[in-house]
Amino acid sequence: MPLIRRIPKRGFNNARFKVNYLPVNLAALNAFADGDVVDIAALRKAGLATGKSDGIKILGQGTLERRLTVKANAFSATAKAAIEKLGGTAEIAG
Repeated sequence: MPLIRRIPKRGFNNARFKVNYLPVNLAALNAFADGDVVDIAALRKAGLATGKSDGIKILGQGTLERRLTVKANAFSATAKAAIEKLGGTAEIAG
């Protein structure tokens, strides 16, 4: 067996640099009152984002019925458009 086939292969793995977001759908944001400011602490207190993660991402699944100011780490394009369509704002929390 040649030496190059016997030695262990190691290389670059991008998994340690991956950002893990907790997903929250738009339909879940209807639990808040109209005009509320929904930030990361409010999402965790309401039980919509539980567990360890690097941040929270708002996804466009479902329909939003309230005008909210949403502050999260990331937004999908459809979620941002749906929030702004109702007159709310989607802000990136830093």
